[in-house]
Amino acid sequence: MDKKLYLQAKAVLEELGNKARLTAGSIVIIGCSTSEITGSSIGTNSSPDTAKIVFEALYEVALKNEWYLAIQCCEHLNRAIVIEKEAVPYAEYVNVVPQPKAGGSMAAQAYGHFKEPVLLEEIKADAGIDIGLTLIGMNLKKVAVPLRLENNRIGEALIVAARTRPKFIGGERAVYNTDIM
Repeated sequence: MDKKLYLQAKAVLEELGNKARLTAGSIVIIGCSTSEITGSSIGTNSSPDTAKIVFEALYEVALKNEWYLAIQCCEHLNRAIVIEKEAVPYAEYVNVVPQPKAGGSMAAQAYGHFKEPVLLEEIKADAGIDIGLTLIGMNLKKVAVPLRLENNRIGEALIVAARTRPKFIGGERAVYNTDIM
């Protein structure tokens, strides 16, 4: 199962990157219930081992493509975000260290693996993956566009994905750049 989870996670992020047309420097929010991945109900069976496998797969893809992972903590930390400091050098950080049962196993993995992890109360990411219906929408930019992925499961967890686009402004005479839609 370990190799299968790893390959599923890689496939999900690679597909998101292609469909969302992510570029170097893009921020991808990840919400993850390891409980859901293992077939339990969200918040009931946090698994550091599962988080390690999935995180390593996602991190490999992100590093290769020069994207930043922003890992959303669970509700016990008000869905704070773990991210590399270099991605948000001027942000206002908060002080907390995620744990498997307070922040979630995926957030704890990110905190332990990032070069210089910081936590934020919120972020506005370019795209995102919600592993196990953890509600990442609050951490996406204003106009989220749902993406239907062929790779729609990691373990037993359902995957919901989204990209974002700039808002349309200006009314009926405005002309829009179709390359960023």
